[in-house]
Amino acid sequence: MADPRAKVRTRHFLEAKQKGIRITGLTSYDTNTAAIFDEAGIDFLLVGDSAGNTVLGYDTTVPVTADELIPLTRAVASSVRRAFVIADLPFGSYEIGAEQALTTAIRFMKETGAHAVKLEGGRRSANQISRIVEAGIPVMAHIGFTPQSEHRLGGHRVQGRGSDADELLADALAVEDAGAFAVVLEMVPSDAARRVTEALTIPTIGVGAGPHVDGQLLVWTDFAGLTSGRMPKFVKRYADLRGALTQAVADFREEVASGAYPAPEHEYE
Repeated sequence: MADPRAKVRTRHFLEAKQKGIRITGLTSYDTNTAAIFDEAGIDFLLVGDSAGNTVLGYDTTVPVTADELIPLTRAVASSVRRAFVIADLPFGSYEIGAEQALTTAIRFMKETGAHAVKLEGGRRSANQISRIVEAGIPVMAHIGFTPQSEHRLGGHRVQGRGSDADELLADALAVEDAGAFAVVLEMVPSDAARRVTEALTIPTIGVGAGPHVDGQLLVWTDFAGLTSGRMPKFVKRYADLRGALTQAVADFREEVASGAYPAPEHEYE
């Protein structure tokens, strides 16, 4: 979006929408991937509560805590030069009300070096978004399928179909009015996503929302083929890191067993 040598700011998200420039985002949870994605030109990195699944081994994102996400966010933020780093506020850290949300957001900003926070919910989270933004902290909103609410939603189910598209739009307008600089649309029909995108002045970021949005976000372990098991329909695998890593580990094990490693060139004089 911005000059490749300049840091991405919130204004660049709005400028990208106005100019029709697609925004790119990936999740990141550690210093190495953050540096790689930043060098490759990804516009923003989300330290998502998806770390519950990809890093911590939880079945859902619900158990994730701020104490678990803060060191991951700090690692990512300290490893980038250009990308905009967004910290996910975990379940239970903002639902009680606006003051709790602000307290959590302040903690993430002070302790991690993140540039913004993200929280789930449309109209139900508008007061929290407004309070955080009033304090000078940028907020990315998240509507449609919201993983922290998957038990209420009945699992991983597409949102915004049929008449529910009106509810999706109402949520989108609410978070825009509350001051969010962008909004994630997760697992919604492409027609509904197009309708929201056309109605908003802030950019929409799709996670399984089709092509008619202003940007795309993927969980990096899914996009790189590191995650095992069935993937959501919207995921495209751009690499097979799981296969490559499995082969590398097998080669290492065999060479150690045979005595081929370490070889003379690996020894100190």
